[in-house]
Amino acid sequence: MSVRSIDAQKAKSLIDSGEAIFIDVREPAENKAQSIHDALLKPLGEISANDISGIKQSVIIHCQKGVRGQKACEKILADFGEADIYNLEGGIESWVKAGFDVNNGSSKVLPLDRQVQLCIGLSVLTFSLLAYFVNPAFAFGAAFFGAGLTNAGLTGWCGLGLLMAKMPWNQ
Repeated sequence: MSVRSIDAQKAKSLIDSGEAIFIDVREPAENKAQSIHDALLKPLGEISANDISGIKQSVIIHCQKGVRGQKACEKILADFGEADIYNLEGGIESWVKAGFDVNNGSSKVLPLDRQVQLCIGLSVLTFSLLAYFVNPAFAFGAAFFGAGLTNAGLTGWCGLGLLMAKMPWNQ
């Protein structure tokens, strides 16, 4: 079964009528910084079909931009088979863009995707400078991060993203 997507307007309608609930699959720090009212938090690495088995309403999964939500839906559908589950197109960003309310916390942690981009960018820059000024062999460090980024683009699996999600500031 393929993942069904839902836009923010339709999701709001289902939530307001009590026909659906939200599950946020972002990391706890991201949820503390900004969350949709009454959304349950279940990070992507922890979510399973058991989390939705007792829920009577439709389930709308959301993340920051929709990618992790898609993965969570695929994971649940692979385990559960048929489920009344949707992925919020564009994640919480589309919810905010549609003008709907969110809880804004005091946490100022960067979203996980930006943390990964920052880490890779700084690493490539550092290794490139080291290769130029110290020893050309440092170019292999930049190539390592380039290969990892290529792998993430091709497969959708990002080891650095999974590692960053486990860091204390993201808990």
